[in-house]
Amino acid sequence: MKRSWQGLILPILMCLMLSTNAQVILNGTVSQSGAPAAGATVSLGNSFQLTDSAGRFSFRSLQPGRQVLHISLVGFEPYHRVIQLAKDETRELEVSLNHSEASLDAIVVTGTMRPVKKLESPIAVEVYSPQFFKKNPAPSIFESLQHVNGVRPQINCSVCNTGDIHINGLEGPYTMVTIDGMPIVSSLSSVYGLFGIPSEMIERVEIVKGPASGLYGSEAIGGLINIITKSPEKAPLFSATLMGTSWRELNTDLGVKWKLGKKIQSLLGVNYVSYDNPADKNGDQFTDVALQDRISIFNKWSIQRKLNRTATLAGRYFYESRWGGDMRWAKQFRGTDSIYGESIYTRRWELIGNYQLPLNQPVFFSFSATGHHQDSYYGTTPYLATQKILFGQLRWDKSIRNHNLLIGAALRHNYYDDNSTATIDTLTKLNAPERYTLPGVFVQDEWKLSPAHTLLLGLRYDHHPVHKTILTPRIAYKWQISRKESLRLNGGTGFRVVNLFTEDHAALTGARAVEIREELKPETSYNLNLNYSRQWTTPSYSWLVDAAVWYSHFSNQIIADYDTDPNKIIYDNLDGAAVSRGFTLNLEANLLKRIKVLAGVTLQDVKKIETIDGIKTRQRPVLTESWSGTWALSYTLPLQRLTIDYTGNIYGPMRLPLASAMDPRQPYSPVWSIQNIQLTKWISEKLEVFGGIKNLLNWTPAKNNPFLIARSQDPFDKNLEYDGNGNVLATPDNPYALSFDPSYIYAPNQGMRAFAGLRFRIK
Repeated sequence: MKRSWQGLILPILMCLMLSTNAQVILNGTVSQSGAPAAGATVSLGNSFQLTDSAGRFSFRSLQPGRQVLHISLVGFEPYHRVIQLAKDETRELEVSLNHSEASLDAIVVTGTMRPVKKLESPIAVEVYSPQFFKKNPAPSIFESLQHVNGVRPQINCSVCNTGDIHINGLEGPYTMVTIDGMPIVSSLSSVYGLFGIPSEMIERVEIVKGPASGLYGSEAIGGLINIITKSPEKAPLFSATLMGTSWRELNTDLGVKWKLGKKIQSLLGVNYVSYDNPADKNGDQFTDVALQDRISIFNKWSIQRKLNRTATLAGRYFYESRWGGDMRWAKQFRGTDSIYGESIYTRRWELIGNYQLPLNQPVFFSFSATGHHQDSYYGTTPYLATQKILFGQLRWDKSIRNHNLLIGAALRHNYYDDNSTATIDTLTKLNAPERYTLPGVFVQDEWKLSPAHTLLLGLRYDHHPVHKTILTPRIAYKWQISRKESLRLNGGTGFRVVNLFTEDHAALTGARAVEIREELKPETSYNLNLNYSRQWTTPSYSWLVDAAVWYSHFSNQIIADYDTDPNKIIYDNLDGAAVSRGFTLNLEANLLKRIKVLAGVTLQDVKKIETIDGIKTRQRPVLTESWSGTWALSYTLPLQRLTIDYTGNIYGPMRLPLASAMDPRQPYSPVWSIQNIQLTKWISEKLEVFGGIKNLLNWTPAKNNPFLIARSQDPFDKNLEYDGNGNVLATPDNPYALSFDPSYIYAPNQGMRAFAGLRFRIK
């Protein structure tokens, strides 16, 4: 018996030695911006560890086969990879982490029209990556911006649900939207241009709050949103996002990259949105949400040239059909007075190019062209419009010692025609489309006074055929207090040439008559903005605080007057001034490598000041909140490969447009909030699935009102009675003396809904 045990000892020892020698080992180094990433959390299967001071990690005694590697670090995007380990293998990995969307090292171009690190930019620029928008996925950038502090998507039409973007309490026409720096989305298309930009094409979104007319010209009077599209060289081979909701909304986003020869690469993005489920939850016999059928195709080309000179060309085609109104409406009722509906057909095309001239100096020529055609009926009121914009810009970026000079010239040609009185010659009564060419030149000097102090001076000159010379100076000063602390002071002026359609979409609903009391003059503004940012970082925590105060003063401001006559919308230049001032605070925190918090609050005082009958009055414009807040909380479970996102916003009371003194609807909105929750499961480096609930509180503006749309049962005002002055009389059928009015809208009218989807990517 003893000998038998002795005979077994040697084979057992040999097996143990062989198993020890056959162990699978995974070693790696994690870096960020070329430096070791110490303290990063590295998980493999059910095990995890932190990287050492050199950014190293090591897993031993692993089983061969498929392993999932996760790496996370405060302030950086999570890294995921599937690894196939072979028997007896020792694998060495090198991983470089990418900064998250709010990193101070992010490259921005919007503030100064030249690429600089966000930390070094003298203009305060907010940067948002696709990862931010994935926390609450939406079928358009318009809806996605609802979680950006100080930015509010405003629905202007309770029937057709079109809208615009408010920045710091200013109406949508004060916000300029560009794609890759080109003014594609402006004037007529500002109402629709933020819909249908494929999310798979978006690299990031940059936002500047305050006038940017010194570089970008008209319409950049209150703020600028610049959508940066992906470079074909850096995009994945294929990407897709599919999402549906319990309201039967469907959204599809696709991205495909391919090469044409050795020097040309192309990226194609397709977005398709469909919603054809009429719903009337509030019982007014009108659709709560407009039905939509929308497709957008975006194609971007990049050409490889000598010395890495830039050459890109992109085009987009957009088509949308949407309608809202009486639940019984069908296409045969379009434009008739039988059953009320608002039906909009929109077609638009865009072309964008950027070409670096073959010179020894960095000289760029950028251009854009867009055509927009709209065929709409608001009840029996037609709105048929065509707009064409051609834009070209030449800019030279030159560094001389401690000066960065930017010199440029721009030329914009605008053509606009519609069937309204806006394009009728007042003398001949004939159609007279609006045509004008707006040339401009600009110069900017970014002067590095010292390593800690930067001064930016800029001036733009534009010549309008009617309004003649328009000068827009700007000045900015940045004090870099420390590597992670800065103070910025920006000042400048802005101007805007008016297009009536963008002033107020309610002008076309047919419910109120439009009255223009004078020739509308261009608006001008003066703005000051003081911004402070500070970041604190430890191996386990990261905090970023960004705060700003601003003051804007407007003259010749055009404000739609709903109050003087409830049956009219009266437009004229304000005889006085308008002021927007306030405070905004953004906080970003990464805690214990698991929890990420983005939160913001804005306090604002927006008012118009004018003298009426010798008395100076102050009044807040309609649909302008005095305070708001946003948040996005994310919790990651790395071993379960699961992320939970809780997002929301909250708004203070807004003054609302009542139809008469007897109108029973609330004159001010209550405090209201839209909140959402989402779970995202990472399946592999190619696939993730997500799902959740939007509008957890099931909030809609109908909750605090007897009705939203006045006289929805009589949208063509066929059963009204009037007095001798044309005023609506109160009757048993109409006790509040109202006419049809759908302009009472301040919040989305869509209640709680579930959603689910997947994201697929091949690198």
